[in-house]
Amino acid sequence: MATRFTQAGSMRSLAGSSVLLAVAACGTSGGEESTDTSSGGGLAAPDLPMLQEVGASEDELNILAWPGYAESGQTVPSVDWVTPFEDKTGCQVNVKDFGTSDEAVSLMKTGEYDVVSASGDASLRLIAAGDVEPVNTELVPNYADVAEFLKQRAWNSVDDQMYGIPHGWGANPLMFNTDEVTPAPDSWSVVFEADSPYAGEITAYDSPIYIADAAMYLKATQPDLGIEDPYALDEDQLAAAVDLLEQQRANISEYWSSATQEVSAFRSGDTVVGTTWQYNASLAQSKGTPVKTVVPKEGITGWSDTWMVATDSEHKNCAYMWLDWIVSPQINAEATEWFGEAPANLKACDLASDENFCETYHANDEAYSEGIYYWNTPIAECLDGRTDVTCTDYSDWTTAWTEIKG
Repeated sequence: MATRFTQAGSMRSLAGSSVLLAVAACGTSGGEESTDTSSGGGLAAPDLPMLQEVGASEDELNILAWPGYAESGQTVPSVDWVTPFEDKTGCQVNVKDFGTSDEAVSLMKTGEYDVVSASGDASLRLIAAGDVEPVNTELVPNYADVAEFLKQRAWNSVDDQMYGIPHGWGANPLMFNTDEVTPAPDSWSVVFEADSPYAGEITAYDSPIYIADAAMYLKATQPDLGIEDPYALDEDQLAAAVDLLEQQRANISEYWSSATQEVSAFRSGDTVVGTTWQYNASLAQSKGTPVKTVVPKEGITGWSDTWMVATDSEHKNCAYMWLDWIVSPQINAEATEWFGEAPANLKACDLASDENFCETYHANDEAYSEGIYYWNTPIAECLDGRTDVTCTDYSDWTTAWTEIKG
């Protein structure tokens, strides 16, 4: 791997949202089945205008971003795509990093930011609240080169109207120590079942969103539960997922919330198997730890991030200039390679410093992407379209996660 392993990829940690929206159902992708590519489902988005023409720079741009998404050379002097943007456009950039999707949603309500890099569990909340507006993709020339399988998805569009520009994406596969875990696992049973031979050496992601991983496993192994979408759980289905995770708790060596934390546990031998990001696996391998990743037969969860424009932004010309800049081939290559994720612009693959970068992150693999249950926000209106029950929302998941960890 290229020498891009920094704190950037280790900073992503999604907390459960207590800000819930009474919005209608919207689909998510899923498992080994064909992903629903329809956009927005029944979400009732506010009727908001979108920019029709990019004018002169307003000389300022306030960015709300995941750490590592808007680098200006302060982390590593040579890692800087903000300064060239300022020089080219005259838009002076102010960057505010956030650590969780919940924090991003809260900060966007202040009206202080022009653009935000939103993950799938935040984007629909921002749309439904009217905090972000439709994006005119015709004003973003580099949008044409964004992978088609990232466009018009349930987390970034409503009624076939895009509400942002895809930035990058990644999956949460199973990582295992090849010296200790044999044969190579093909199922999440090695982390969820009580009789796992690796009890006491298992790790899991420390976030309420991890409940979806348990629900995904139950969808495949206990079909009588009727789980169709791991982010759409009624009370009984959530209870089943909680039971599974409480069972798993006895076998957990450590929950992780950062790449460095997980990699350290694998290097020390305290952990030998568990969910991961490809970034973590590559980092571990670069340090000589014998690990591999697999996509278990039950499927995988993952995330896709979108740059969105604030409805009340006073710098929309600069905002659109940034959208086009960050998804341009060279800059998208730099940003996603630095962070550790697949780029949205497939032309970025030829410009990465690591010639194997896009292969490692499956950037050109549409089938791989279609097999991901992308993060979404559980709400009372079931995301799988059911109307005969009320689903649990993220506050329920947050409460459940607290109980699971004890």
